[in-house]
Amino acid sequence: MSKIITVTLNPAIDKSTFVDVLVPEKKMKCAKPFFEPGGGGVNVARAIRKLGGDATAVYLAGGYTGKFYRHLLDEEKIQSIVVEIAQHTRENLIVQDRSSNLQYRFGMPGPVISEPEWKMLLAELEKIENISYLVASGSVPEGIPTDIFARIAKIAKKKNARFIADTSGEALKHAADEGVYLLKPNLRELSSLAGKEELNMELVNKVANEILSTKKCEVLIVSTGESGALLFTRDFSRQITPPVVKRKSTVGAGDSMVGGIVYSLSQGNDLFEAVQFGVACGTAATMNWGTQLCKKEDAEKIFEMIKQFK
Repeated sequence: MSKIITVTLNPAIDKSTFVDVLVPEKKMKCAKPFFEPGGGGVNVARAIRKLGGDATAVYLAGGYTGKFYRHLLDEEKIQSIVVEIAQHTRENLIVQDRSSNLQYRFGMPGPVISEPEWKMLLAELEKIENISYLVASGSVPEGIPTDIFARIAKIAKKKNARFIADTSGEALKHAADEGVYLLKPNLRELSSLAGKEELNMELVNKVANEILSTKKCEVLIVSTGESGALLFTRDFSRQITPPVVKRKSTVGAGDSMVGGIVYSLSQGNDLFEAVQFGVACGTAATMNWGTQLCKKEDAEKIFEMIKQFK
C-alpha cells in the first residue's frame, strides 16, 4: 500500500475528441476518442505515477462505466480501492474544434450517493495504515454531506497524516474549519472562502494571513492560472511564476500541480521546492491535449527554468 492516498468522490471517464469545425444542427464527424479516468484525486494519483511515484486511489464507482473506469486505471497501473455504488459512474466530454483551436468541456452530473455508500468510503480510509499524505480532491456529488472533507480531515489527524484538500464551495469551508495541512484554492475559491465577491492582490495577502493565523491550515497555495501560484505559510510567502508555454488544454492542470507537490514532498524536498515543482507539473499539463496530465520530462525542464527566476 502506498503512503500517499488520494480520495475521489465524483470520478468521471473523460472522453476527448476533435472535430474539424463545431457547428449547431449538424452531424459532425469526430476523431477517434481517447478515454481516460478523471476526477480530482484520481488525477493526482495518475500524475504522481507519471512522475515516478506511487499513490493509492480510493474512489466511488458503479455500473458498467464504473467497471470500465477501473479497467482504465488498471491499464495505467494505478493502485486502487473501489467503493461500489448503485448508480453509474459519470462520463465527461472534451471536444477540440480544429478550426478555432478552442476547447469545449461538457461536464455531466455525477451519481446520487447513498449514506451507506459514502460511509463505506470513510470506513475504507479508517482501515488504511501508515499514511503519510492523504489528498482529497474534486467535487462532492449529490447525497454526500458538504462536511465530508472535514470528516476525512479528522481521519487524517487520527493517523498523523498530512491532509491536503482541493475542492470548492461549502466543502472547502468545512475542511478549512476543521483544519488541514494544505489548502489549494484558486482565486475564485479563495474569495468564496473569505466571503468576498472578488479579491485584489492586497486582499489576497490579507485573507491568506487570516486563514493561516486562525490555524485553518499550515500551508495555503493559491493557484493563479498562467501566472503560477502564491505560496503562503505562517513564516513566509512566495510567488512562483512559470515560463510561457504553448497551451493546448487546461484540463487536469490543477491536479497535476497537486500531484507534483505531494510527490516532491514525499521525496524529502522542502516546501518551496515542492511547490515550484508542482507549478512546473501544472504548466506541463497544459502542453497536452485532453486529460493527459503532465509528462515528467516536460515538468523537469520547466522546473529548472522556474528555479532560475528571481
